[in-house]
Amino acid sequence: MSAPATAASLSERAAAAARWELAFYGVVIAPGAALFWLSTNRPALAPSWAPWDFSWLEYLAVAFPLAWFCRGLVLSPPEERLPLWRVITFIAGIAAIYGVLQTHFDYMAQHMFFLNRAQHVVMHHLGPFLIALGWVGGTIKRGMPAWAQRAVESRFVSVAVHVLQQPVLAVVLFVGLFALWLIPPVHFRAMLDPQLYEVMNWSMVLDGVLFWCLVLDPRPAPPARIGFGIRAALAIFVMFPQIVLGAVITFSPRDLYPFYDVCGRLFPSISALSDQHIGGIVSWIPPAMMSVVALLLVLNALRRAEDAAAEASDDQDAAALAAMASRWTGL
Repeated sequence: MSAPATAASLSERAAAAARWELAFYGVVIAPGAALFWLSTNRPALAPSWAPWDFSWLEYLAVAFPLAWFCRGLVLSPPEERLPLWRVITFIAGIAAIYGVLQTHFDYMAQHMFFLNRAQHVVMHHLGPFLIALGWVGGTIKRGMPAWAQRAVESRFVSVAVHVLQQPVLAVVLFVGLFALWLIPPVHFRAMLDPQLYEVMNWSMVLDGVLFWCLVLDPRPAPPARIGFGIRAALAIFVMFPQIVLGAVITFSPRDLYPFYDVCGRLFPSISALSDQHIGGIVSWIPPAMMSVVALLLVLNALRRAEDAAAEASDDQDAAALAAMASRWTGL
């Protein structure tokens, strides 16, 4: 084949790849455009699963990783494909976070304290926990375009993640951010200020993902950032401050969060104190249970790592014995 023909063929392939890439992102963005139009122009017709207040940033933060994950699954060689349970846990985690942020549940969470607490538990605990348990970073990266890979591998991102996942700082941020937005004056201001409300939600999700990815890393250290013992300790350390925080809210004799009276409660039959007591229990019991589950998962990962190391050691011993025998027998 002549050089001009080869160049023309490469140009055609590049053009075809560009068209496919454009179509791929068109499919990703089109549902967002439809939801944006619906929430802006026909909000009364929007079903309960549609956004109450559509956010392009939140939509794309879910849609792009999910799209890259699906493409990464297709591009993965058979020996590197994820087991089904990891696929399911990742998608469930993404769906849970999207469900409490970009559906009518977000409106409900702005009018009942206990639903707001459920929203935060999903954003900070359940959703990130499931995402970390899926451990799909390699698959997402495989499906990313080159520019996105360069961005996540940049020095700035690497240093930021390294700092934020230092064990002591990770615990302080995980407990501190969850508690910060429950300080009554801070909570009142965050619920009234749309920008601060966005900061609150983003801080919950990002900190939850960073913390649970640190704790639920299935690999031994290295390549994992910290060992299994420290991971188990982190899972337990964050439990007790959250128990105390939930108990304080649950047993408080007065209404700490008047915002929900100001804006109107979704269920007027539930009094302010009852709403607060239920919210305190939601902040207390599910996070504590998830810490226990995380501890069990870390211990199971430790067992699997020790079994794999023992297997590798046995294989090495067998190979050494075989080599020694061959020297004596000549076989």
